[in-house]
Amino acid sequence: MWRQATFAIRRVLGLLLVWLLTSIGDFALLFGHVARGGLRRRWSRGELWRQLHHIGNRSLLFVLVTLGFIGMVLVFQTCLQINRVTGDLSQVGAEFAKILVHEFGPSLTAMMLATRVGAGIAAEIGSMVVTEQVDALRMCGVDPIEYLLAPRFLALLIMTSVLSVFGVSAALFMGALTAYQSFHVPFEVFFDFSKVSLGDLLTGLSKCLCYGAAIPGVAGFCGFRTTGGSEGVGWATTRAVVASSFVVILLDFFLSGIAMFTLQASH
Repeated sequence: MWRQATFAIRRVLGLLLVWLLTSIGDFALLFGHVARGGLRRRWSRGELWRQLHHIGNRSLLFVLVTLGFIGMVLVFQTCLQINRVTGDLSQVGAEFAKILVHEFGPSLTAMMLATRVGAGIAAEIGSMVVTEQVDALRMCGVDPIEYLLAPRFLALLIMTSVLSVFGVSAALFMGALTAYQSFHVPFEVFFDFSKVSLGDLLTGLSKCLCYGAAIPGVAGFCGFRTTGGSEGVGWATTRAVVASSFVVILLDFFLSGIAMFTLQASH
């Protein structure tokens, strides 16, 4: 009995490992195909501008409101805890700006884009797969991966960084307003960027670029693997949101570790 259970567990783990490695390999091939298509410029500029508008303009309010409220909550709770210990709030703004540029700004913006834009990409491509529009593109001699994903790939590379700048600005402004109204911290004291180094800016930019490349790749991968009818599209959309969010968190962990290791090595 014990041997049978052990054999069954090993079989399940083996099948899971094979599925995982196969999925990673397929994703790597698709990602390379998309990147190559973006460099070869087989997409139309009109489609690129449409995707820039769709991703950027339609996500701007969502990012501003979310990052603004998060900035308010973080600053309020930080000032509240510091008041209970030391009461010195002179460094709240400097530390808040540093962690926003280095960590929260890019990561939170990418998480919101993963839920909104990633779901849209997976749903759109999944619908085209189940209605055989992707097969029609192949019959016409058009590469569906380059045609559908390359403009979205380039648009997200650009807009993730742009929206992160707007999100960080909104969080800083709302945080400064909260600190001033609730704890009487002057604006000139809060807006202190002395602790934001070039390394923090480069780390934030590298995260934006990695997130902007990963989200359309994961969402497109889930969309192209859609099977069935409308139910399959729903499952593909759900998988895209979950997988994109997980990849953002995973990349954040590794990129933060690399940045910390590089900083320690430089000192």
